[in-house]
Amino acid sequence: MNKLTHFDASGQAHMVNVGDKPNTHRIAIATGKITMLPETFKMVEAGTHKKGDVLGIARIAGIQASKRTSDLIPLCHPLALTHVSLELQTNPQDSSITCQVRAETTGPTGVEMEALTAVQVALLTIYDMCKAVDRGMVMGDVKLLEKSGGKSGEWKSSNPA
Repeated sequence: MNKLTHFDASGQAHMVNVGDKPNTHRIAIATGKITMLPETFKMVEAGTHKKGDVLGIARIAGIQASKRTSDLIPLCHPLALTHVSLELQTNPQDSSITCQVRAETTGPTGVEMEALTAVQVALLTIYDMCKAVDRGMVMGDVKLLEKSGGKSGEWKSSNPA
């Protein structure tokens, strides 16, 4: 097992020094899901929610959040993202919406946190816009699906479902 990198030799939290690491093309893909009442789902899917286009606003919120990750996560490096895509898939069978984010950069550190932050904020935005009609929505299954680039190379989740 690898050691935790955000602690120095004396156990104090610190920002990892990535100054000597080479710039490489890095990609991270993350996913998560929000489940809601069937009536709420129908409203979101049909675009009839009185607050407007829930999915469009959630997409923009997630992309915006990916760019602000280092403002939210204390020891996360600020990154120059080169691409972020956010897809929202409606799932009528269980009244849920799946969010998948792909984040990319060329730099000395990975973009996993940016992809995961984008997923969380997109789901939170859906919750915020729909909470007046459904406070019981459940967000979950947030995880990294895959990452590439850097010294550790490629990694894929053994549990992508």
